[in-house]
Amino acid sequence: MRQIEVAPGGALKAGDFTHGVVRARAFEDEDVVVSQSRVAPGVVSGWHYHGARRLYAYVVTGRLRLEYGPGGAEAVEATAGDFFRIPRDVVHRDVNPDREREAVIVNILVGGGPAVVNVSSPND
Repeated sequence: MRQIEVAPGGALKAGDFTHGVVRARAFEDEDVVVSQSRVAPGVVSGWHYHGARRLYAYVVTGRLRLEYGPGGAEAVEATAGDFFRIPRDVVHRDVNPDREREAVIVNILVGGGPAVVNVSSPND
Protein backbone atom coordinates (compact mmCIF):
# COMPACT_ATOMS: atom_id res chain seq x y z
CA MET A 1 0.00 0.00 0.00
CA ARG A 2 1.27 3.47 -0.86
CA GLN A 3 1.01 5.92 2.00
CA ILE A 4 2.15 9.36 3.04
CA GLU A 5 5.11 9.43 5.42
CA VAL A 6 5.72 11.95 8.19
CA ALA A 7 9.14 12.50 9.73
CA PRO A 8 8.55 14.11 13.14
CA GLY A 9 11.02 16.93 13.75
CA GLY A 10 12.16 15.42 17.03
CA ALA A 11 12.85 12.01 15.47
CA LEU A 12 15.15 12.89 12.55
CA LYS A 13 18.21 10.71 11.95
CA ALA A 14 21.73 12.06 12.38
CA GLY A 15 23.08 13.42 9.10
CA ASP A 16 26.54 13.67 7.59
CA PHE A 17 29.24 15.45 9.60
CA THR A 18 30.96 18.71 8.74
CA HIS A 19 32.65 20.68 11.53
CA GLY A 20 30.23 23.43 12.60
CA VAL A 21 27.09 22.05 10.94
CA VAL A 22 24.60 19.78 12.70
CA ARG A 23 22.61 17.86 10.11
CA ALA A 24 19.52 15.69 10.59
CA ARG A 25 17.93 13.60 7.83
CA ALA A 26 14.20 13.38 7.36
CA PHE A 27 14.11 11.26 4.19
CA GLU A 28 16.61 9.55 1.91
CA ASP A 29 15.89 7.85 -1.38
CA GLU A 30 18.23 6.71 -4.14
CA ASP A 31 18.69 10.21 -5.59
CA VAL A 32 17.18 12.61 -3.01
CA VAL A 33 18.09 13.53 0.58
CA VAL A 34 15.82 15.84 2.59
CA SER A 35 17.49 17.20 5.71
CA GLN A 36 17.80 20.01 8.20
CA SER A 37 21.02 21.87 8.98
CA ARG A 38 21.70 23.94 12.08
CA VAL A 39 24.58 26.39 12.38
CA ALA A 40 25.11 27.83 15.85
CA PRO A 41 25.60 31.58 16.39
CA GLY A 42 28.97 32.83 15.15
CA VAL A 43 30.07 29.46 13.76
CA VAL A 44 32.20 29.00 10.65
CA SER A 45 31.91 25.47 9.25
CA GLY A 46 34.58 23.36 7.63
CA TRP A 47 34.98 23.42 3.86
CA HIS A 48 32.85 20.85 2.05
CA TYR A 49 30.81 20.13 -1.05
CA HIS A 50 27.94 17.85 -1.94
CA GLY A 51 29.66 15.70 -4.54
CA ALA A 52 27.65 15.22 -7.72
CA ARG A 53 24.47 16.33 -5.95
CA ARG A 54 22.74 19.69 -6.34
CA LEU A 55 21.56 21.33 -3.11
CA TYR A 56 18.33 23.33 -2.94
CA ALA A 57 17.66 25.01 0.39
CA TYR A 58 15.35 27.27 2.39
CA VAL A 59 16.46 29.37 5.37
CA VAL A 60 13.88 28.85 8.12
CA THR A 61 15.49 31.08 10.77
CA GLY A 62 18.59 33.22 11.07
CA ARG A 63 21.20 34.20 8.50
CA LEU A 64 23.63 32.10 6.50
CA ARG A 65 26.68 33.32 4.61
CA LEU A 66 28.03 30.85 2.04
CA GLU A 67 31.70 31.38 1.17
CA TYR A 68 33.10 29.72 -1.96
CA GLY A 69 35.32 30.26 -4.99
CA PRO A 70 39.12 30.50 -5.25
CA GLY A 71 40.48 31.03 -1.76
CA GLY A 72 36.91 31.37 -0.48
CA ALA A 73 36.87 34.96 -1.79
CA GLU A 74 33.27 34.89 -3.06
CA ALA A 75 30.19 34.88 -0.84
CA VAL A 76 26.42 35.17 -0.80
CA GLU A 77 24.13 35.67 2.17
CA ALA A 78 20.64 34.28 2.71
CA THR A 79 18.25 35.20 5.50
CA ALA A 80 15.03 33.72 6.87
CA GLY A 81 12.56 33.26 4.04
CA ASP A 82 15.23 33.04 1.32
CA PHE A 83 15.89 30.06 -0.95
CA PHE A 84 19.30 29.21 -2.41
CA ARG A 85 20.87 26.64 -4.71
CA ILE A 86 24.41 25.23 -4.71
CA PRO A 87 25.53 23.57 -7.97
CA ARG A 88 27.33 20.24 -8.07
CA ASP A 89 30.97 20.13 -6.93
CA VAL A 90 31.03 23.70 -5.50
CA VAL A 91 33.31 23.73 -2.43
CA HIS A 92 31.92 26.08 0.22
CA ARG A 93 31.57 26.68 3.92
CA ASP A 94 28.58 27.81 5.99
CA VAL A 95 29.03 30.89 8.19
CA ASN A 96 26.48 32.14 10.69
CA PRO A 97 27.35 35.86 10.99
CA ASP A 98 24.75 36.35 13.74
CA ARG A 99 26.33 36.00 17.18
CA GLU A 100 22.97 35.54 18.93
CA ARG A 101 20.70 33.42 16.73
CA GLU A 102 21.05 29.93 15.29
CA ALA A 103 20.55 29.46 11.55
CA VAL A 104 18.17 26.64 10.58
CA ILE A 105 18.04 25.49 6.97
CA VAL A 106 15.94 22.86 5.17
CA ASN A 107 17.94 21.12 2.41
CA ILE A 108 17.01 18.99 -0.56
CA LEU A 109 19.96 17.24 -2.21
CA VAL A 110 19.31 15.83 -5.68
CA GLY A 111 21.59 13.40 -7.48
CA GLY A 112 23.71 10.39 -6.66
CA GLY A 113 26.80 9.74 -4.60
CA PRO A 114 27.85 11.05 -1.21
CA ALA A 115 25.75 13.81 0.32
CA VAL A 116 28.77 15.53 1.90
CA VAL A 117 32.48 15.51 1.07
CA ASN A 118 34.68 17.36 3.61
CA VAL A 119 37.86 18.99 2.29
CA SER A 120 40.68 21.00 3.86
CA SER A 121 40.39 24.19 1.80
CA PRO A 122 38.23 25.93 -0.80
CA ASN A 123 40.78 25.03 -3.46
CA ASP A 124 40.34 21.24 -3.06
